[in-house]
Amino acid sequence: MPKLGMEPIRRDALIKAAIVEIGQTGSLDVTVSRIAKRAGMSSALAHHYFGSKDQMFLAAMRHVLSVYGAEIRGALVAAETPQGRLRALILVSFTGSNFRREVVAAWLNFYVMAQRNPEAARLLRVYQARLRSNLRFVLRPMVGAGAAQLADGAAAMIDGVYLHEALGTGEPDGMRAAQQVQTWIEAAIAGEQR
Repeated sequence: MPKLGMEPIRRDALIKAAIVEIGQTGSLDVTVSRIAKRAGMSSALAHHYFGSKDQMFLAAMRHVLSVYGAEIRGALVAAETPQGRLRALILVSFTGSNFRREVVAAWLNFYVMAQRNPEAARLLRVYQARLRSNLRFVLRPMVGAGAAQLADGAAAMIDGVYLHEALGTGEPDGMRAAQQVQTWIEAAIAGEQR
């Protein structure tokens, strides 16, 4: 008889194991068996919960995006000024839960997967639309009509830092990355206000 209440615990363990395994290999060239072993269960159980490695990876990215979204919402509520909301939005993009080696590797593979998988492409579009929307919201009081264009550039900058870090070898430096994006946005705002 199956243990009641174990499914969410096992699914969570498999999601976390998938992120770690992808981070260690740097690609989706990991087997379900290897992911399941890291999670302490059989590959048959992993297939039972997710059906395929792609579905497991999509669940892992949904988890990453869920954590990111919750942190963004909390940071935006806590900030009191447009400048504070902008700093909070940038900082959350590069916190330890979002900007660690295995999550950065997962993002790189997610971009690649979105080129061939419609479900991944849809999830990526949702993330990108929310990021740009949040950026427009915090930038509008500072630059008015220029917020949309500046938000697109800032979103590209954030994604670009992730791609740059995915190609690196050391542990990502979230504070340095946040400062790099913040400096770029401040320069762009100064250019808008001239």
